[in-house]
Amino acid sequence: MELSGYFEPIDPRVVDYEPQPFHAALGEQISVYAPGQPFPNPEEASIVLLGVAEDRRSLYNRGCAIAPDHIRHYLYRLAPPHPDTRIADLGNLAPGATPEDTYAAVAEVAGHLLSRGCTLLLLGGSDDLVFPLYKAYASTSSIINICSVDSRFNLDGGDTINSENYLQHIILQQPNYLFDYMNLGYQSYFVGQEMTRLMEELKFTTHRVGEIQPDLERSEPIVRYADLVAVDVSALRQSDAPANANPSPHGFYGEQLCQIARYAGMSDKTSCFGLFELNPAHDRSGQTAHLYAHAAWFFIEGYHYRLGDFPRPDSPQYKRFTVPLEGHGLDIIFYKSLRTDRWWMEVPCQAPPSNARYQRHSLIPCNYSDYQQALENDIPELWWHYYNRFNG
Repeated sequence: MELSGYFEPIDPRVVDYEPQPFHAALGEQISVYAPGQPFPNPEEASIVLLGVAEDRRSLYNRGCAIAPDHIRHYLYRLAPPHPDTRIADLGNLAPGATPEDTYAAVAEVAGHLLSRGCTLLLLGGSDDLVFPLYKAYASTSSIINICSVDSRFNLDGGDTINSENYLQHIILQQPNYLFDYMNLGYQSYFVGQEMTRLMEELKFTTHRVGEIQPDLERSEPIVRYADLVAVDVSALRQSDAPANANPSPHGFYGEQLCQIARYAGMSDKTSCFGLFELNPAHDRSGQTAHLYAHAAWFFIEGYHYRLGDFPRPDSPQYKRFTVPLEGHGLDIIFYKSLRTDRWWMEVPCQAPPSNARYQRHSLIPCNYSDYQQALENDIPELWWHYYNRFNG
């Protein structure tokens, strides 16, 4: 597949920067597609960076298509998070004649890169780009989990895909390759009780911002379980990230987004991290573009802490704990990584052979607090949630 035909080179002025007196710049470790420069080889990079200049289906936030270069402006100037960082910046995907043409190009390009084991850092553009990213995974017949950092559920009605209903269109795809959709940071007054009940009926995983914000470590297993992590800038409070036409005075703080991005980078499962809906027309002195550049930086930093950390019964790097629950007639098996102190628990999957593809999801990332809860003879809520998904 000839990737270069899909992309427009980056204007050198976007990624130009003054040499720093005390540290190198991350831009020195990025192979960028610029006029007169060869197209980077993505398979020689740790992370593949691409922008998608598409916003025609962003509701009430047109203008976010030009965000990728605004983020690059700050990202290239930051100090490298690791001396071995190698990034291939493929440039901006050329928008199609219609949004559907762009979706097709995103699905084809991302599917090609993912099938070759690339880890993607995608700069949007609007939130509806999650739909073609899902299609990219589906093209490899991969069952995936999506984690959306968003103040809303993106489940509104409508026959035409847009930034507020792309999840509905993912759910309706047949055959369907979505296992779990996990929302971090929804705000109840934006979604309503009916929509919350619908998410429960669909057995999706949702967490209010007020639930996660006081104890951000609770988000780590959720992000660790995701193949695709998508961030909508509206999940951040307006004081930290004003660059959106639909802001909220509440939401995550900027440093919390950076921690979530780092969790995503550290996850051996996460193969795509996307930043969406940044509208430079509403930004103040580049504040939000700078914040998104920091989030991208933390994703890159986290990537270098990946250790292939996934429990195997025969590995001495994991300790196995069996917790019998009196009166429940079951044992819950936990695994602890001796390298990272991260935890997993087994959830029985009695799927028939036709659903055997789901069985690899039955080892669920969790926290030490879930193990403590089991020790108190109480079945963790997370265990029940996935038990019902597997066997409901």
